[in-house]
Amino acid sequence: MKIMIIGSPGSGKSTFARKLGTLTHVPIYHLDTYYWRPGWVATPNEEWNLFMTNLVKEEDWIIDGNYNRSLDIRMKEAEIIVFFDLPPILNTYRVIKRRIQFHGKTRTDMNEGCEEKLDWAFIKWVWNFRKNSKPAIEQKIAEYGSGKKIIIFRKISDASNVLKEVEKADTHPF
Repeated sequence: MKIMIIGSPGSGKSTFARKLGTLTHVPIYHLDTYYWRPGWVATPNEEWNLFMTNLVKEEDWIIDGNYNRSLDIRMKEAEIIVFFDLPPILNTYRVIKRRIQFHGKTRTDMNEGCEEKLDWAFIKWVWNFRKNSKPAIEQKIAEYGSGKKIIIFRKISDASNVLKEVEKADTHPF
């Protein structure tokens, strides 16, 4: 099973990925953990593309994260695409809450040495995610989504409902 999870920061991608991975026993890859090196140093483009190309060759995976530059690599190989399309107010609230909750700490889905941070540019990016990033994601889904299961979460309960289905199913309900 190859599942890619995308959406705005603060939408619940990582939490959903962790819970889904626990239920399905499919390995989880939080892209932030692999992209960011200690001190918030980005992985060089060529190295990142090679990493992504090799990662999607794995038999099973849940990949959590956006990284638009490598969307094509993941979408070509994904069997299931989960898109968190939640309201900007909720996502923005959650990234602010997360910043407070993890002040001076590194989240479990981040690489060591990348303490939680937040700046105005990031808040604006989260707030404008639907307007600025969603059209490109929808275009990629239209381009690569044929024959794949596409799941779009538009409210918080959508993710919870899918996890409940997975939990009570003998096999995954996808």
